[in-house]
Amino acid sequence: MRELKPVAYLQLDIHGKEMVHIEKDMNGYETKPLYTAEQLQPRVRMTRAEFDEFKKLLSVGISTIYEAFDVIDSDRGEMDEFEHLYNRLFTNTVNEQAKNQIEFSKLWDSLATCSAEETIEIVPDMKWFVRSKKVVKVVGENNYYAWLFDNDYLDVPEHMISDVIPPLAMIFDTKEEAEEWRNPLTEAVLLPVEVH
Repeated sequence: MRELKPVAYLQLDIHGKEMVHIEKDMNGYETKPLYTAEQLQPRVRMTRAEFDEFKKLLSVGISTIYEAFDVIDSDRGEMDEFEHLYNRLFTNTVNEQAKNQIEFSKLWDSLATCSAEETIEIVPDMKWFVRSKKVVKVVGENNYYAWLFDNDYLDVPEHMISDVIPPLAMIFDTKEEAEEWRNPLTEAVLLPVEVH
């Protein structure tokens, strides 16, 4: 385990009053290191969908990490009950899976002393989109872009003008997938989205 560097030091002066200093040694007085809550209990980053599935997993009365892995793996993302956790823990390279499973195990262990909300940081789910490089001039104050969307009635994608990501916009998991649909007037952009 790596050694944590304190953010400051707590020192008692000659009158017993607590003082905080940046340096460890202040005029020979004894100091105690101070750490941030994040340093002592690192937060696990999860998307909202992963967090919701994690809370659901906690609510079914599972007590061990083995049971948690077993329930997630037996679902295999096929029943959509734990699809996002399954993808996080079981569908990457062997090294990435091991890293994610160790992180998940530590998170599970930390629940003995902390709540899920204290140990998990919700991060936006990021996806790739194709939109116009330039703002489309439309009456109003917002910036409008032309977004690529898949029209079920035509054989080719179309563009939809919107100031936000439209619900029908084509979503790509990788930059390479999005780049295939680019043209000289459009760009691939990575943006936060809520899971549809």
